Amino acid sequence: MVECRLCLRLASFLDEVSCQHPDYFTAPVPSFGDSKAALLVVGLAPGMHGANRTGRPFTGDHAGILLFETLYRTGFSNQPQGADPQDGLTLTNCRITNAVRCLPPQNKPLPEEVARCNPYLQQELTTAPPPRVVVALGQVSHQAILKALSLKLRDYPFGHGLRYTLPSGHVLLTSYHCSRYNTQTKRLTAQMFHAVFDQAQQEIGYTS
Repeated sequence: MVECRLCLRLASFLDEVSCQHPDYFTAPVPSFGDSKAALLVVGLAPGMHGANRTGRPFTGDHAGILLFETLYRTGFSNQPQGADPQDGLTLTNCRITNAVRCLPPQNKPLPEEVARCNPYLQQELTTAPPPRVVVALGQVSHQAILKALSLKLRDYPFGHGLRYTLPSGHVLLTSYHCSRYNTQTKRLTAQMFHAVFDQAQQEIGYTS
């Protein structure tokens, strides 16, 4: 997967970033956590100085601040911070991945890039048998999950704090993305985000 160059625009952009930041990971970012975990968190794509730098989803990214604090609060991680791959962070019964594995320019992947990366997400969704709780962070991730499971968006519209039981047996929980823009504008508050993962915790029957 880390050798994938199917999206020429993304591959070329990674080459440019690698020249500017030769110590960065600058490759498709693999998932983090147990592949058979009961909770799968699906983000959008690596951030320039976050996962694209570290090679671990949400690590060192502003969005990771709220995510890892919340995972720690609900018992899915051993510490509330994840800034560096060598920081000792481990996940418990949780796995994190992205709808798009490569850094996109302006943090905006094209629809065809999301589609090309979808088989990797499909594999993530079928590795562990349902029932499994899947948290979609943002509308693009939500749509990618539905595509990976051959479901139609009109049957499962996106909104914050929604719950769907999918035909596959997965439980899909939806959240606004924990991006800097969403948190700073209060479109997404910590309380709103915590509520989604509190529900995930209850669905799994896992107590911290």
